[in-house]
Amino acid sequence: MTTKNIALCAGGYTGEYEVSLNSAKNIAANLDPAKYKVYTVLINRDSWFYDGEGGKINIDKNDFSLIIKGEKVKFDFAFITVHGTPGEDGKLQGYFDMMGIPYNTCDATTSAITMNKAYTKTIVHGIHGLNAARSMQLHRKDAHDVATIAANLKFPLFIKPNNGGSSVGMSKVHNIAGLPEALKKAFDEDDQVLVEEFIKGREFSRGIARLKGKITVLPATEIISFKEFFDYEAKYTAGASEEITPADLSPELNDKIAEILTEIYLRLNCKGMVRIDFILLEDTLDFYFIEVNTTPGQSAASLIPQQVRAAGMSVMDFYGDLIEGAF
Repeated sequence: MTTKNIALCAGGYTGEYEVSLNSAKNIAANLDPAKYKVYTVLINRDSWFYDGEGGKINIDKNDFSLIIKGEKVKFDFAFITVHGTPGEDGKLQGYFDMMGIPYNTCDATTSAITMNKAYTKTIVHGIHGLNAARSMQLHRKDAHDVATIAANLKFPLFIKPNNGGSSVGMSKVHNIAGLPEALKKAFDEDDQVLVEEFIKGREFSRGIARLKGKITVLPATEIISFKEFFDYEAKYTAGASEEITPADLSPELNDKIAEILTEIYLRLNCKGMVRIDFILLEDTLDFYFIEVNTTPGQSAASLIPQQVRAAGMSVMDFYGDLIEGAF
């Protein structure tokens, strides 16, 4: 069997850099060495390089290749695990499309759209059974009148970067006095900010992927944060939250959610593996869409690996199916 050369792309330009490195370590440990030779390629603003035994070797961006011991290494596949830009917003996807190199994520168009929370909500609007919180999209270049926000939306509100991930720059505010600081915090991360009404209920996250040509919805994870909401600290600090996989949901509700998630996946033209976050409204259990994550975390403790194991699948087989399905 001929092994495929895999460029495992990690790093990126955002505060999620270390999260991406942790994802890459787990992916590398779970790619079958009999089938794949893995080269971890770090994506930084000033350089793209492979950190091998001989030290850092820069990538030739003209054809995305390496020279190792005088031999040129070209890649059969790019496994993108860059959270945030440029791996989650379509930039790397567009580059690999031009290079003719297949990859594991959604294409450039879908990645760019889903990175923008407001645009994504517009596209999925109208899916049967799907609800979304009332919201306003703000742009840095415009005036931000807190009185207008308070008059149009009901407190409490979530303030979040429109194109961010891992809840970086996110705040929950209970009154108009908290808006200026929360807006500044979000605008420090992005030129666009989403202001959303708080939806009270149980929070969940659920992976969905096309495996062997079939759309497969993974078991749900319920997220119980011991902080006021599931922010960056709650996600990545031990003991700050509890993740229950599989979640305690009735078979009927599980099936209903799977149908909604499948429709989201299809409507957004998703490929490979994505993770969709949602809330089940208190009392009614109505489905409220939060966001789609097209490069979800892949550390050993991350939600997707948890869900794969809960489904009785091997994480190694799961990653292998994502690679083979892209060819």
